[in-house]
Amino acid sequence: MRRHQPVSLAVLALALVCALPSVSGAQQRPFTTEDPEAIGAGRIMIESGLDYDRSITFSSSGLTGHLLSVPTLGISFGVSSIAEIQIDGGFYQRLSITDRVPAPLTPALAVSGDRTRAVRDLMVATKVRVFGETPTRPSLAFRMATRLPSASAESGLGKDATEFNGSMLLAKSVENARIVANVGFVMLEDATRPARQDDLLTYGLSVAASVGRGAEVVAEVNGRANFNQHVVVGSESRGVLRVGTRWTRGTVRLDAAAVVGLTERDQTIGLTTGFTWVFDAFTIP
Repeated sequence: MRRHQPVSLAVLALALVCALPSVSGAQQRPFTTEDPEAIGAGRIMIESGLDYDRSITFSSSGLTGHLLSVPTLGISFGVSSIAEIQIDGGFYQRLSITDRVPAPLTPALAVSGDRTRAVRDLMVATKVRVFGETPTRPSLAFRMATRLPSASAESGLGKDATEFNGSMLLAKSVENARIVANVGFVMLEDATRPARQDDLLTYGLSVAASVGRGAEVVAEVNGRANFNQHVVVGSESRGVLRVGTRWTRGTVRLDAAAVVGLTERDQTIGLTTGFTWVFDAFTIP
């Protein structure tokens, strides 16, 4: 029953935010849904924070537990007015193990106690805006990303497999709300069988609305869906709902959000908090 309730929560949260009373620019943390607007030529954006998730499952290794990731880190470089390069990862994540079950990568585990740790996988991406928003048309961009296997299979937090993601990004400002939608695909390499992969649909929908000077209420549903008849362990459907707030002053934005998993493999509940800083760094020739 728990997994059906967040879907209703997601619809309710997005509806409430849309009803709230100036809209910010391109959305950053705590969203994972990407806004099509680039950060701007010659600018650098730094995002960092802390994530804590309870009862999250790593189905490839068979481990379940409470995951702490600190600090999460993302750096984006504005290489033109319409394009940016993104690098995302993190220095430390620790899983306090509450359960173990046999899984395809269990034989590779080098975890003897009730805790395991690793760095986060590294994500390298490029985003290019095709056209900007008009009164009658949303803005559109495309994003290509590759996830590199920084977290090892021995830790239970990684799969030693590469992922490739391609997505279309859309956004429209409607009165006092900024609505962003992503749709695309992810190709997941099967860590247990070389030269095999799973292709999944990816999706995201986020809304941000102002509730005062510099303050916003935000909500998001983001995840992936596997429609294959035979699902490879580790490539199952997953999804999360985020509801939170952001506060912007000058070039710095602070954020905090609650996270609720939408499938039995996702966290029962979690917390994310952090900051975003954008500044002029170099000149484009």
